[in-house]
Amino acid sequence: MQLAVCIASKIDDIDYVVRAEQLGYTHAWLADSHMIWSDPYATLALVAARTSTIQVGTGVSVAATRPAPVTAASIATINAMAPGRTFLGIGTGNTAMRIMGHKPMPIAEFDEYLTVLGPLLRGEEADFRWRGRVSPVRHIMPDKGFVDFEHRIPMYVSGFGPKSLALAGKHGDGAVLSVPPRAGGMLRVWGMIEAGASEAGRDLDRSSYFTSSLTTIVVLEPGEARDSDRVKRLCGAFAMASMHYSYDQVRNYGKQPAAAGMPRWDAYVQKMEAIPAEVRHQYVHQGHNCWVMPDEEQFVSKELMEATCIIGTVEEIVDRLGVLGDEGLDQLMVLPPFDPRYEVLEQVAEEILPHL
Repeated sequence: MQLAVCIASKIDDIDYVVRAEQLGYTHAWLADSHMIWSDPYATLALVAARTSTIQVGTGVSVAATRPAPVTAASIATINAMAPGRTFLGIGTGNTAMRIMGHKPMPIAEFDEYLTVLGPLLRGEEADFRWRGRVSPVRHIMPDKGFVDFEHRIPMYVSGFGPKSLALAGKHGDGAVLSVPPRAGGMLRVWGMIEAGASEAGRDLDRSSYFTSSLTTIVVLEPGEARDSDRVKRLCGAFAMASMHYSYDQVRNYGKQPAAAGMPRWDAYVQKMEAIPAEVRHQYVHQGHNCWVMPDEEQFVSKELMEATCIIGTVEEIVDRLGVLGDEGLDQLMVLPPFDPRYEVLEQVAEEILPHL
């Protein structure tokens, strides 16, 4: 099992990635959400220049706002700076699009997008549809260091449900997940990935297919309660982001969340629906994965944190990672809240990494 870091892209926060590399984290995934964070490609350029061994890439780039040739050229530019250690995470734009008041890219469009993107990442030609017209597209000046397609850029496809995970199996070199960090989750995910691969006629080998799941980790102090103020400070923002996501699922698709993990769900819905509908999208994801807003602290429950985060003693955490690894998960990417991010980074590296 590898441990990686997922990072809310911030143009002047490069020291954080440098420290992650020093501590032994294998990958730095820089998030792409236009209306809350810095641009990930600009940030990645600085990261690539300051690091030498850690794998660097997007976690994940938004297909809905970046045409496939733009995405290919952007990540190939980073690859020219960090050859052989650059990857592309790509998704439909769940958070990024909703913050702008729109839905993520539809699955059929995402399928076509990935069909085009795959060859472009290899420096090959692809048929690109734009405004009703299809044209063959390739990077016509790939030499002289503008971009690098010679060093392979793996494409990891983000998926939460059966359809997107099927596309990960059809197109991806791996899958970016948000699997509940408990036994059994990966077994269901593999079924969806392999179904997509099989339908596309692809012989997918689990041993060479990369899987990474997003969560965060809190190592308990001796005798500490699982819902202590410290635990909430270290993982509350990640837990709260899952409630944001669940609210979007309800209001857009009518998909109700599991009641066991969200005991104050009705009160949260009431709070959100008191905001005028025309601007509500600007409030749902406030503080997203960085802070818990003061009026949302009441919703960060023990149940919500345990349903979304890995909280426990060193022995408990190592055991859980072992189970997830046995089920076929290659990596956990850890996304701490912004203010205590170094604290989490250091503690997990010191207490958990030596056991992996």
